[in-house]
Amino acid sequence: MTIWIDTHCHLDAQEFWPLALEVRARAAINNVAHCVLPAVELGNFDAVRALAHTGDDSYALGIHPLCVKQAQDDALNRLDAALAQHRSDPRLVAVGEIGLDYFVPELCVSPLRQRQEYFFLAQLKLAQQYDLPVILHTRRSVDRVLKGLRDVAGKAGQWHGIAHAFNGSEQQAQAFMALGFKLGFGGALTYERALQLRRLAASLPLGSIVMETDAPDMPPHWLYKTAEQRAAGAAQSRNEPGELPRIGAELAALRGISADELAEATTRNALAALPGLRALLLS
Repeated sequence: MTIWIDTHCHLDAQEFWPLALEVRARAAINNVAHCVLPAVELGNFDAVRALAHTGDDSYALGIHPLCVKQAQDDALNRLDAALAQHRSDPRLVAVGEIGLDYFVPELCVSPLRQRQEYFFLAQLKLAQQYDLPVILHTRRSVDRVLKGLRDVAGKAGQWHGIAHAFNGSEQQAQAFMALGFKLGFGGALTYERALQLRRLAASLPLGSIVMETDAPDMPPHWLYKTAEQRAAGAAQSRNEPGELPRIGAELAALRGISADELAEATTRNALAALPGLRALLLS
């Protein structure tokens, strides 16, 4: 049977409550066998962990760059404590979602630019300390993220993890791959106008790609409502992990392979990126 792994799904998001488990059940019907639920701030650590245990999924703990502004000064110490507390939990598979965001203007200037960079590097060091992969946010920040990874890992250092929602250049993709990362692709590749992204999705080595939805965000084209439609009263459709097989079918068509072949390869890649998944899926 074809199975899919959604390597990035915010099932704890407010948009899914109180029906998150129904959303997860719909995904299971569509052969989404596993979801990775990354945290974004201290306040949702318990929620992602509980959902992962209830839904037979996995989770990551981290502080998202968009959440750095409101993070308390002891946030990194509390993340350290949470990782120590749950390190023996087989469903904890990564530190994430962490990274840098240079899309939001406020985060591009002092003091928040320096603060998010400090949080990013500190969380990379925690990932090393606990021997966990990382799930990376890299919006408008790929080169700086790569520098941070190299600085923390050292000259010969390697990582496990995923560059989530990859939308960089081929050279940047190669740089992530050289460090040991897989590249996350999702609904954005379904838009015909996303020419560069679709080129990369079609041409990068199959062994470098994992699938994700970023649900409830990053909707594929069939869910997206234009500004005109929204102005006319249409509600923006919510992305769900159950959309992953259809997104995967579009990527498979771009690559000229079957959806089954893509599912098998991207599942294998997810297990390589997040080694803790292997025991969960085999059990």
